Amino acid sequence: MENKIIDGKAVSDQIKKEIAAEVADMLDHGLSAPHLAAVIVGDDGASKTYVASKEKACHSVGMVSSVYRLPETATEKEMLDMVAFLNKDEDIDGYIIQLPLPKHIDETKIINAIAPEKDVDGFTAVNVGRLQIGQPCFVPATPNGIMELVKRCNIETAGKNVVVLGRSNIVGTPVSVLMSRKGIDATVTMCHSKTKNIAEVCRQADILVVAIGKQNFLTADMVKPGAVVIDVGIHRIDDAASPKGYRICGDVDYDEVSKVASRITPVPGGIGPMTIVSLLQNTLKAAKHTVYPKQ
Repeated sequence: MENKIIDGKAVSDQIKKEIAAEVADMLDHGLSAPHLAAVIVGDDGASKTYVASKEKACHSVGMVSSVYRLPETATEKEMLDMVAFLNKDEDIDGYIIQLPLPKHIDETKIINAIAPEKDVDGFTAVNVGRLQIGQPCFVPATPNGIMELVKRCNIETAGKNVVVLGRSNIVGTPVSVLMSRKGIDATVTMCHSKTKNIAEVCRQADILVVAIGKQNFLTADMVKPGAVVIDVGIHRIDDAASPKGYRICGDVDYDEVSKVASRITPVPGGIGPMTIVSLLQNTLKAAKHTVYPKQ
């Protein structure tokens, strides 16, 4: 089983070492450490946990991390004022708005107010548009993490059939674009809730990227023997037998699918660590102005 597992934690640890070396070199040359900020609104437990993990990751590679907290009652204007402040702050290289925002705030309006050169989540219309047409951009962290894992684990993509389950703007759609790029050269099919004969489509895949948001959705009978399976889902399930009182699972029925797949990402320990490290990569690029050269 060990050689089947695509170990996202091990790969992310290696990338962190590479980033830490680049940050140290910047400091040796008298430059400031890259600075990543996060804005969090309200007291959502999952959001607070995720932001804390980003802070920890930043510190582990020598980056500076700041968190700006607003109450659940913050107005849209207060959010826009915060974004304007961060856009102008020259000490901050990149920042993220932790989603979801309260329902009374227009997420699209807030995201598109972020300066594209500081949009290290890659969510603004400018970065999304650049991604679509192949121009330099910040690629959203999870799709970027998937592509890094595919590259670093020597998963062959040229001429392969890739099936992406899910069409979100954060994962499914950008992964579909990236997988079809010249140099990756896969043939991509995107499936979603309205796809007919979805099991049959999945069985044609050499590589399955599962980001459909449904616990244990992909079962062994939907997987061609020898396929590579990348599970993007993450679900917290109450489990009295677990010391924590819960367990984590993905969109893939791991125990059964792992018997059929040639390689598979676990949950946790697969795509999750790659998402965090991809955000650090984008922050480093922002600090070095490699995506948007300084005018």
